[in-house]
Amino acid sequence: MKRFLLSAVASLLIAATWTMPSTARAAEEQSPIKWEKWSDDVFSRAKKENKFVLLDLEAIWCHWCHVMDQITYRDPDVIALIGKRYIAVKVDQDSRPDISNRYEDYGWPATVVFNADGGEIVKRQGYIPPKPMARMLQAVIDDPTPGPSARGRASISFGQESSLASELRDQLQKKFDANYDAKEGGWGTIHKYLDWDAVEQCMNRGRAGDKAAEHRARQTCTAALKLIDPEWGGIYQYSTDGDWVHPHFEKIMQFQAEAMRTYSMAFAQYHDLAYLKAEEDIRRFLKTFLTSPEGAFYTSQNADLVDGEHSAGYFALSDAGRRRLGVPRVDPHMYARENGWAINALCWAYEVTGDRRILDDAIAAANWVISHRSIDGGFRHGDADPAGPYLGDTLSIGRAFLSLYTVTADRVWLARAGAAADFIARNFAAPAGTPGFVTAVSQGPLPPMQELDEDTAAARFFNLLSRYSGRDADKEAARSAMRYAATPAIARSRGPWGAGILLADAEFSNEPLHVTVIGPKKDARAADLFEQALRSPIGYKRVEWWDPAEGTLPNPDVQYPQLKTAAAFLCTSNTCSPPITKVEALRTRLDRAAGI
Repeated sequence: MKRFLLSAVASLLIAATWTMPSTARAAEEQSPIKWEKWSDDVFSRAKKENKFVLLDLEAIWCHWCHVMDQITYRDPDVIALIGKRYIAVKVDQDSRPDISNRYEDYGWPATVVFNADGGEIVKRQGYIPPKPMARMLQAVIDDPTPGPSARGRASISFGQESSLASELRDQLQKKFDANYDAKEGGWGTIHKYLDWDAVEQCMNRGRAGDKAAEHRARQTCTAALKLIDPEWGGIYQYSTDGDWVHPHFEKIMQFQAEAMRTYSMAFAQYHDLAYLKAEEDIRRFLKTFLTSPEGAFYTSQNADLVDGEHSAGYFALSDAGRRRLGVPRVDPHMYARENGWAINALCWAYEVTGDRRILDDAIAAANWVISHRSIDGGFRHGDADPAGPYLGDTLSIGRAFLSLYTVTADRVWLARAGAAADFIARNFAAPAGTPGFVTAVSQGPLPPMQELDEDTAAARFFNLLSRYSGRDADKEAARSAMRYAATPAIARSRGPWGAGILLADAEFSNEPLHVTVIGPKKDARAADLFEQALRSPIGYKRVEWWDPAEGTLPNPDVQYPQLKTAAAFLCTSNTCSPPITKVEALRTRLDRAAGI
């Protein structure tokens, strides 16, 4: 699931400074507002006490969330109104994917007011200053009729098509192209960030001969290098002001992982050493700041050294200068979803570098997740999931297992990916009559919902898994997720940011690049051929290593001869190459397939 976490109105200037304890818990304890936890009981109490429920959906790393805490929620009028007629609930969005998915379009912080039955009255995006907040709270008390922002979703009729209609596909592609900023690079003209799906889509089209798309991929990857912290590594979430040099300094795991994967893919495609350095710098940040002693990964690093104070001056300092002042807070939660993102990215970094230490880090994190987050083939989010399990955790880890199988050819990882897929199919299928998957097993006081980016990711995971496994159930799960994503009203809802749907549609409708190496696992030539096969920049690929001593491949859809010497075969939907016994010859064929 792609997190669009643009956390405030960028042009708003706050001419205030303050001192703030460095932990979110301290801020909550010192708040003049009594913040409750999200639960069904909140709405039961609201009925008894004739109150509304105010949800402050924040992020621990979010600058403007800290500003809300320090200014808006310390305003006397706001405090009085909340104390009189509201039950105030504060939720860290990283800790509750079910709620975060529901309100991610409302920025962070997101502010939602409910009636006692759980019905939405108003939804607001980003930072709200004290006077507008007080006016909103009073307006709800005066007239609790749901406003325009809380209108329900229109009912949708789902067809049977599991791929985009050609006209709809063309519309999405045209919107996607039209939203490109030819001057600065990137999509959109206000916030600049490395949109990984968009870059991958352009790389794919570039390999097919679209020079304009290739230029967009390279221009964006190069421009986004400005978001990488030159001292500590890691990539900032985004830049404001329509350029790449006004960053917000939070470092969130999904952005680290997907940027690492994207730059690995870009280096494999374009052989630009700047992209390899970007991958290394992001991985350096993960190793230094977001890796736990157990080998699992933490969630994020805060945007601010002092909560609520913009930190441009701090991040302009050297490593030593920063450390003299302190280090921005790291969120030490080790969520399965975030670890899956990191593991998948590390597998890509290993593919292009061959550095065994990177693979060891990926395996260490995967083993920690298996030991500490497993539930019947699926995975918990954290130590305890109030409304979980959540789709995103098992989906992310399942994809990571599939990547580990790709780079190791160890069938244990494929079996674990299959078990994760089975868990998703058992627990997250949408209600009867609706294709796709819901985001959580229990939605608490709110009705079940689907999230397009997670359904799109599910379609891509199940589809690729089906190519490796040969299981009909995996293909049907991919088909179900694609039926949801390909429904016109759903597909158009992403506006010009529909690259993920285009990627999923192309993968579902086509065979992946398929390379099979045949030979004993102890054979050095077979190992060299397998390593070369992994180097292909094509993201949608199926790379296998068949050691005849292990029996048939999990999906024996191609009949290969047993040879006296190690060889590789490159196959398409209807033909396979002659046996390729030399690494250079395999490299040449793979480069040709990738348009290099």
